[in-house]
Amino acid sequence: MTTHSPSEVKSLQESALEHLWVYLREPSDMAEKGDPAIFVSGEGVHVTDALGNTSIDGMSGLWLKNVGYGRKEIADAAYEQMLNLTYMPLGTTTEPTIRLAEKISQIAPGDMTRSFFTSGGSEAIETALKLSRAYFKRVGEPNRTKFISRKGSYHGATMGALALGGSHLYPKLDYEPLMPGVFHVPQPLPYRCEFGGETPEECAELCVNAVEEMIKFQDPETIAAVFAEPISSPMGCAVPGDNYWPRLREICDRYGVLLIADEVITGFGRTGKMFATEHWGVVPDMMTVAKGITSGYIPMGGCITRGEISDAFIGSQKASFKHVITFGGHPVAAAAALKNIEIMEEEGMVENAAKQGVYLLDGLNEMKEKYQMIGDVRGLGLFCGLELVADRGTKEYFPAEADLANRITQGFAENGLLLRGGDRMNVAPPLCITSSEVDDLVTIMDKVFDQVSKDLGV
Repeated sequence: MTTHSPSEVKSLQESALEHLWVYLREPSDMAEKGDPAIFVSGEGVHVTDALGNTSIDGMSGLWLKNVGYGRKEIADAAYEQMLNLTYMPLGTTTEPTIRLAEKISQIAPGDMTRSFFTSGGSEAIETALKLSRAYFKRVGEPNRTKFISRKGSYHGATMGALALGGSHLYPKLDYEPLMPGVFHVPQPLPYRCEFGGETPEECAELCVNAVEEMIKFQDPETIAAVFAEPISSPMGCAVPGDNYWPRLREICDRYGVLLIADEVITGFGRTGKMFATEHWGVVPDMMTVAKGITSGYIPMGGCITRGEISDAFIGSQKASFKHVITFGGHPVAAAAALKNIEIMEEEGMVENAAKQGVYLLDGLNEMKEKYQMIGDVRGLGLFCGLELVADRGTKEYFPAEADLANRITQGFAENGLLLRGGDRMNVAPPLCITSSEVDDLVTIMDKVFDQVSKDLGV
């Protein structure tokens, strides 16, 4: 671990404020708060900053540090591959890339047999968009060019992915007009069901019916695919009723529409299954992945397809999928991903996510009983969410002047927990977390909610 003197940290911060775009932060705000924080090392669920302060990472970086920090085995696997080969001639591939594609075909649900690797999640989504349109041209249905996604979802930062998304956290006004032909339907969030459904199952049924109505209204022969996260993160972990995904699969099949599961966050164990759609016994036509595929040790993503989809691109050069990502399938990333999956399997991290997820959810629900400001708690595995309200009866959010997000985020940070506060919150620690570490995380949250509740008079 390398720590720095206060003067060295200040110098680095000044350089960052001058030269670096820090994600989701504005320079003058950071300068006023003495940010950005600079981290130098990590071990398990803990990270240490340049001044030597250690905290629990309650968000796994960005929902991705699945096997935790400090796994030397992954670094060694990447290093060994770098010593052998760091890239491949055009039109060829490498052994770790082949082995990774083979491994994914073994662990992915159903007949998902072929992977197109990318550098990350946004590129995986773009690949799925292009594959969908190209597929229908290959099978003689060129009019299928439209897409359906859900309000409140996030699918990535590129222009096509932005068009699919509909999150208030990532407004699109700066970038409009976006890709046409994308239509949004309600999110199956039981706590705030747009249709007034009173149970998770009722809300799910109403929301999935809206998908069918949108397909029919737009003309089924023009719809290429429905994109959906198994659990949506911007909505504070929107877990749908158990009937939602099976009905979504049924509707897509009825109208010949592709079902694409965005598992960029939920894939590779996050929800207590290797892939979240397994909770509902559903096999999508395509699945986008990233984040947990390498636990963030090296950037990588991919689009995984069923054999029926990939077979349409076989038979001639004209039929091939004409799409290239320069760093897709990079051998070093593939070696890291293979070792990451091996660790998950050998150490039972998917099972641990299921077990500790129940324990974490119990702790969050206990806090809900104590604090009126916690309106709802939800989750699956180690992907949990809270919704904070000023009034439980009306579900009204706190006014802007309450400065809720900053109060909570700062309170967590001061007590050794890295987690973003706000109206809707996600709690998603690394899958290697232990029961005692869950206790530590919940204890800090409890302390901060107690103080904020008193400060805001709720």
